[in-house]
Amino acid sequence: MQLAEEGGNPLLPNATFFVELIIFLIVLFVMWKVILPPIQKVLKDRYDMVQKTIDDNRAASERFAQAKEKHAETLAEARAESGKIRDDARGRGQAVLDEFRQRAQAEADDVRQAGEQQLAAQREQILGELRAQVGGLSSTLATRVVGEEVRNPAMVDEYVGGLSRQGGA
Repeated sequence: MQLAEEGGNPLLPNATFFVELIIFLIVLFVMWKVILPPIQKVLKDRYDMVQKTIDDNRAASERFAQAKEKHAETLAEARAESGKIRDDARGRGQAVLDEFRQRAQAEADDVRQAGEQQLAAQREQILGELRAQVGGLSSTLATRVVGEEVRNPAMVDEYVGGLSRQGGA
């Protein structure tokens, strides 16, 4: 009950209140001028950094989309080119195969012709040997059949010539 003794009204502010109010305003002014600007600067820097990151992300997304589209175009071009190269290679491979077939056919024809020539030469050789042997054998045989000595080389040559015509035809 000290207030009653002092005789003052507790509802009316006294000088202590005004001193505390002035100190509060001084502290508020100091905070406003000294402490708040660096905090605001840091907050603004963070806001700018976040905004820059958002802008960079947007730009990176756009570049990624462009790169993805360019990659798809390049891939399509590469596929088309590889198909063209593959078709060209098939065509060249077919041409090489045709050339080898022609060479093989020509070699086979050469071998067949050489074989035919060799057979013809052997036939001629055998016919020559037959002519030599048939003349004597036919004369001996005719002599035995007829009972007289027959030696007519023209008849033997005619017989062998008939054999030659039959074998060659």
